Amino acid sequence: MVDTVDKLGYFQAITGLEDADLCTEILQAHGWDLELAISSFTSSDHDASSSAAVDGGNNHDHDHDHDNAAVTPDYQPRGIVDDTELVMRDDGGDNRGPGVAWRIITLPISIVSGSLGLVSGAIGLGIWAAGGVLSYSFGMLGFRSGRGGGSSSDSSSAARLVSVSSAAGEAMEFVALFDRDYWSNNAFKIDFVVEGFMDALQRSRSSFKLLFVYLHSPDHPDTPVFCDGTLCNEAVVAFVNENFVSWGGSIRSSEGFKMSNSLKASRFPFCAVVMPAANQRIALLQQVEGPKSPEEMLAILQRVVEDSSPTLVTARVEAEERRTNLRLREEQDAAYRAALEADQARERERREEEERLEREAAEEKEAQERAEREAAEKEAARVRMRQEKALALGDEPEKGPDVTQVLVRFPNGERKGRMFKSETKIQTLYDYVDSLGVLDTEEYSLITNFPRTVYGRDKESMSLKDAGLHPQASLFIEIN
Repeated sequence: MVDTVDKLGYFQAITGLEDADLCTEILQAHGWDLELAISSFTSSDHDASSSAAVDGGNNHDHDHDHDNAAVTPDYQPRGIVDDTELVMRDDGGDNRGPGVAWRIITLPISIVSGSLGLVSGAIGLGIWAAGGVLSYSFGMLGFRSGRGGGSSSDSSSAARLVSVSSAAGEAMEFVALFDRDYWSNNAFKIDFVVEGFMDALQRSRSSFKLLFVYLHSPDHPDTPVFCDGTLCNEAVVAFVNENFVSWGGSIRSSEGFKMSNSLKASRFPFCAVVMPAANQRIALLQQVEGPKSPEEMLAILQRVVEDSSPTLVTARVEAEERRTNLRLREEQDAAYRAALEADQARERERREEEERLEREAAEEKEAQERAEREAAEKEAARVRMRQEKALALGDEPEKGPDVTQVLVRFPNGERKGRMFKSETKIQTLYDYVDSLGVLDTEEYSLITNFPRTVYGRDKESMSLKDAGLHPQASLFIEIN
C-alpha cells in the first residue's frame, strides 16, 4: 500500500501547491484517491474532454453555454474559485453593442500554473495535468486507484503529464496552423504571441496595453469567413497590432479549452479584450461572440481602447513615477554609498597615518634605546679596557738611570706624565694613554715635534730607549 506521505508529495508535485495542510485536506476529501483528487483539482476529467471533442467534431452548433461542458470538481480547494464573478456596468442604453460588460474572472489553477504567471502576483511555477485519465502515470509510479484504474495496455489514449512549456507549445502550434490556413493567402497578419496565456497577460501589463484574445473553433462554419474577412482585414490587423498584445488559442488545445470555459464563451467565433487584475484574476472588458464584419469589429475595439485609455495612461504614468522614484532612490543610495565609502576611506587613511606615526615613533624609540644600550656597552667595555690596561702598567718606578720620564699632551691641553723603565715598549705608552680615559677614540698617534717623529702603531714593539725617547720625552697626541 502506498504511503500517504508519498501520495501527498506526488500531489504537491503535480498541482504545484506548496501548502501541505491544504493538499492533505483535498486528499482526505477524496478518500486519499490520488487520481480522483488530481482530476477534480484540475477540472479535467473524461466528461470535460468529451465536451471538447464534441465542440471540435461534426456538430457545428456552438451557440450553447460552455459552462455545461465543464465538470464541477467534487472538492473546491481554499483560495481557488472556478466560477466567474460578474460585475455588469451600466452603459446607459443599448448603444454599447452586445456583450459590453466588466467581468472579474478568477483563472483556474491549471491556467495560472501552466505559465510563468504574473510577476506582481508572485505566482509560483507549477505543473498542471492535462485532462483525462492519469492511470498510466500512476501505474508507472506504483500509485493505483481503489476504483480499478486499468493497465497501460487498456488506455492507449491515456493523458500524459504536460510540462510547463506546453502552453507555449500550444500557442506556437496555433500560430503555425492559422498561418497555414489563412495568412498564407493574406498580406496582413495579427501578431499573436507564441507563449502561454499568463505570459501574454504579463506582456500586456508590462507594455501597458490590453490583451486581445481570440479563441479558435476550427470546425465552426463561421470561422473561415471571420478569419479571412475580419481577422485578416488590413484596418483591423493594423489597429490590433498597434493597440493590443494578441493571444490566440484553439479550443481543441488544453489551454484554449480552459480559457473558453473561464471566459464562458457561448458562440463562435469568439474574441475578448482583457486586462490583468489582482489575485490571479483578469478583467474582461469586452467579448465579441459570433461573426462580425471588419467595420463592426473595428468599432468595438476602438470603443474599448477609448474607454480603457485613461486607465492605461494612469498606469503608465504611475509606473513611470515608480521608475523615477526608484531611480532617484538608487541615485540617492549610490550617493550615500559613495559618501560613506569616502568617509570610510578618510577614516582608514587617518588610522593608517596614526599607525604609521606610532610605528615610526616606536622604531625611533627602539633605535634610540638600542643606541643608548650600545653606547653603554661600549663605555663599559672602554672602562674595563682602561682598568685592565691600568693594572697591566704595574707600579710606577722611581727615578733612576734606567727610568724614562714621559710627558703626554692631549688635544684639549691637558697634560699627563709618568715614569717608565727605558726598556718599556711604545705599546705600553699607548696603553697608558688609553687607561687615562681622556680620549674618546683609539685612532690616534704619539708624535714629537723637534724633530717631528711619529711613533705609530707600527713602532709599538720598539723600546723607549731604542726609539730615542730616553731619558725623557715630550709626546703629543695626534688624532688620526
